[in-house]
Amino acid sequence: MPLRLPAALCAGLFSLLLLGTLTTATWAEPAMGAPVDGIQCESTEGSLFHIHQHLSLYAHGRPLTVPAFIGIPPMGACLYWVHTHTPDGIIHIESPVYRDFSLGNFFDIWGTPLSPTVVGDVRVPKGQLRAYVNGRRYLGNPRSIALTVHADIVIEAGAPFFTPRPFTDWRGQ
Repeated sequence: MPLRLPAALCAGLFSLLLLGTLTTATWAEPAMGAPVDGIQCESTEGSLFHIHQHLSLYAHGRPLTVPAFIGIPPMGACLYWVHTHTPDGIIHIESPVYRDFSLGNFFDIWGTPLSPTVVGDVRVPKGQLRAYVNGRRYLGNPRSIALTVHADIVIEAGAPFFTPRPFTDWRGQ
């Protein structure tokens, strides 16, 4: 007799696989389709406000994957106004309303921690998490980084640190 797993368990396992290199059991993904930070999960992409950003993550100099399908719950019943489609670091904002979005909103939708000392499951001492926006050092809380048109965001957790190369491949974005 074949083993049958409950749908919720299958969806949870699928979500964990999608988290790639940043998987940890201590994170709490948002309830499937529930609003996050006032951001809805809609049946179609919003068309009023449509912009893109690029996010690169590094842990002690090694690149981390920003997975595909962040903000798109399993089974594709809806998608959040802030989401990814591919594992290339491109964040899509496709919203039916004009409003400000932050990197903290994106990480909340992802269900992944972000603070001045934590990105995903990587914890570093104070001062050892560096953020850059469009090639310039960002000194505030990385959660507050604004998701603006073609923002190029780099988060480095722990040494060795390096000057990030600008992301310029905005073709089709």
